[in-house]
Amino acid sequence: MKQVSDAVVVGAGPVGCFAALNIAKLGVETTVFEEHSEIGVPSHCAGHISIRSLRNLELFPLPKEIVENTFSAANFHSPLGTVFTMRLKHPVTCAINRKLFDKYLAQRAEDAGARFKLNSRVNSLLINEGFVKGVNVEQARGMESVAARIVIDAEGISSRLLRDAGLVMLHREGLVFAVEAEVENVRDIETDRVEVYLGKEYAAGFYAWIIPKRDGTAKVGLAAKTGNPKELLRKLMFKHPFASKKLRQARINSVAYHPITLGGPIIKACADGFLAVGDVASQVKPTTGGGVIFGLTCAQIASETLAEAFRRNDMRSSVLQQYDKRCRDKLGFDIAVMLRLRQFLDSLSDEKIDQALRVCRTFGLDKALQDTDEIDFQGKLLLQSLRKPATVASLAYFLFLYLSANP
Repeated sequence: MKQVSDAVVVGAGPVGCFAALNIAKLGVETTVFEEHSEIGVPSHCAGHISIRSLRNLELFPLPKEIVENTFSAANFHSPLGTVFTMRLKHPVTCAINRKLFDKYLAQRAEDAGARFKLNSRVNSLLINEGFVKGVNVEQARGMESVAARIVIDAEGISSRLLRDAGLVMLHREGLVFAVEAEVENVRDIETDRVEVYLGKEYAAGFYAWIIPKRDGTAKVGLAAKTGNPKELLRKLMFKHPFASKKLRQARINSVAYHPITLGGPIIKACADGFLAVGDVASQVKPTTGGGVIFGLTCAQIASETLAEAFRRNDMRSSVLQQYDKRCRDKLGFDIAVMLRLRQFLDSLSDEKIDQALRVCRTFGLDKALQDTDEIDFQGKLLLQSLRKPATVASLAYFLFLYLSANP
């Protein structure tokens, strides 16, 4: 058995790289194993992220080549043609190049002392008397057992290692299946705003989107609980009564498929010698499916928990459980609100979605929310918005819609 580091991180996505960065800053010897030959490839994310949240994590401003666009508005399209437009006073989100973003975080982690091993697939955990002691890694020269004092699982949604650690896996009933395409030759698109398309025929249980980039290309995608994502994308581009006007002449340059977990975080994300962060722990917004910010936030909490564990030289779950507690304290309320919002959205028929957007326009919800700069912690945003009559009136009507859909 070979010991390469005190800490092993599985996966070099943004969450794994950020975890490695923060752990390496503690002076802890850290190695990241990544199964692919290049960091950031393949990309499984639209990269539409809150500027405020990036700034709070001390990741903004980013290098200019990473930021593809910034947005101060969004158009929400009902299945029947109603459009509700949110216009904010300043840009609150940005589209990032995920490949370059991941590489940027990896480079910062390397600069802090972390080592990266590419083409290295972690197949299983090393466990001794119920305690995680390292990983079994498949590399070009064969299988190798690597010892470590702590294993941080940031492998993404596949969650192969959770079972090894004796933890309950993510909620499979909360999965939607997504397709993300990079396209060019998009027509009649306003570059300062994101387009969101609701409706069960094209994206049951989620939505479709167009995220324009400054260079005239766009990110187009959708996710759905049912149906074939590839076929649904073609349907969106060529048959949707409104989106097709923008996309019918578009050419797809690349496409990727991936599941998204919307069921809320797993109950427990730590075991003796083991922590899970990011998508593998379902640290994802149930409303929008965004996992980067919540994953980065929990990676930061993980490193702070490990600082105490290394100080005490104790990697038992009784020490590491502070990670679970602090993640719940940070995200729990907002996740609970978003799970309710997801349940509400899923309950609506296409006709009721149209009614809801009409009510948003009638009550002036756009003006009530124009000062918004927080899109990630949506429970707190909701509480702040309750001071405005338009929000209260809209929520009352939404409650009526929910109750009428679930008598």
